[in-house]
Amino acid sequence: MTKKNIQRFIASLLAITLVTTIFSIQDVQAEEKDHLNINAEAALLLEQSTGKIIYQKNIDTVLGIASMTKMMSEYLILEAVSEGKLEWDDQYNVTEYVHTVSQDTSLSNVHLRRDGTYNAKELYEAMAIYSANGATIALAEMVAGSESSFVSMMNAKAEELGLKDYKFVNSTGLNNSDLYGMHPDGTAKDEENVMSARATAQLAYHLLKDFPELLETSSIPKKSFREGTEDQIDMSNWNWMVPSLIKGYEGVDGIKTGFTDFAGYSFTGTVEREGMRFISVVMNAKNENGNPDVEARFDETRKLFDYGYANYAVKEIFPAKYQIDENSNLKVLKGKDKSVDVETDEALKVLVKRGEEENFEPLYVFDEKIVSEDKEITAPFEEGIKVGYMTVNYTGDNEDFGYLFDQEVDGAQADLVTKEGVEKANWFILTMRGIGGFFADLWSTVSSAVKGLFS
Repeated sequence: MTKKNIQRFIASLLAITLVTTIFSIQDVQAEEKDHLNINAEAALLLEQSTGKIIYQKNIDTVLGIASMTKMMSEYLILEAVSEGKLEWDDQYNVTEYVHTVSQDTSLSNVHLRRDGTYNAKELYEAMAIYSANGATIALAEMVAGSESSFVSMMNAKAEELGLKDYKFVNSTGLNNSDLYGMHPDGTAKDEENVMSARATAQLAYHLLKDFPELLETSSIPKKSFREGTEDQIDMSNWNWMVPSLIKGYEGVDGIKTGFTDFAGYSFTGTVEREGMRFISVVMNAKNENGNPDVEARFDETRKLFDYGYANYAVKEIFPAKYQIDENSNLKVLKGKDKSVDVETDEALKVLVKRGEEENFEPLYVFDEKIVSEDKEITAPFEEGIKVGYMTVNYTGDNEDFGYLFDQEVDGAQADLVTKEGVEKANWFILTMRGIGGFFADLWSTVSSAVKGLFS
């Protein structure tokens, strides 16, 4: 082999080694980025009390949500009940639209008679437990008069809750093509509801926060619709992770599954145990062979829950009445006292990965309407008034996915309050301070001038 050929051979080996190394590094980085290997198009896991995200995959990609749509329907129904606009024993007379949809055995349904009368409670249970589509449309009509009006309410509520990346076209999550040409006004006949995993998790968060009673129904494993009548239907919860069902997981009590050909197998779940509640979203889950599978959405959710409980805990890392020494004293304007201390009114709890308790530093965030940029507050004010909050900065090396919402909405924080109240100084004290300030400024000016003569 000539010298030139040897050089070419060595150069080729180096090139192959370099390319192999680059791809190996990329593979390692990809594995680290998705260390749980969640087989889904999008996924998210968060701890509810802090809103802290601890796993995410494509969470801002807009995808089909199928019957997870019913979480928004549930929100509006429970809101109507809480406001007295709907009573659980209110009666519903079945419309032709609802009757037609409810008779479709290819969809999840309880059969509703055209001449039948049903109360809101049994329709709600059919929706929440069995994902009954006819029952859902019936409730939409009870709340808004028509499904079209209800869909307008759904989109308006999403905007009110601050969600992004969403579009609701019906109350059920079905493709509009399944609605026998009676789909809501203003929507296309082949449209389907869509959201991102982040928006879906935000909706679930608000639903649990505002209407925790939801879990009383979503956790029921089995129940009979119209029990004891010829119309009886045994409803098994589509959430197979509810304890006692085939994919049972300790502490799971909600929330909603979904499936259409467009959306794939999806699931928004929640679990509470060990003093900690997680919310998960899995969208278009696949099995290990990469194929759509009804059980895959629960298998992938189990991975998320196992990871959360094995690696995280909510811990108190700063006690109540905590002060950051260099920031805890505010100057008081127009007060009998010239300064006031601030402190936290409660302990600050943070979602902590095992062994990382020391990787957090406290940070004050003052309310700009109360405390100026120069850290001044104007008297009078009482003891214990809120002037802002204390939060934390993460200083560790692990990837930080942040919070589901801005920390002004949620996150690790404790209110910051005044230790004492300060009365407004009377006119005499304010006048004397003004005179004192004048002479102090005058003396400073004279001193500077005299100093300049001898410099």
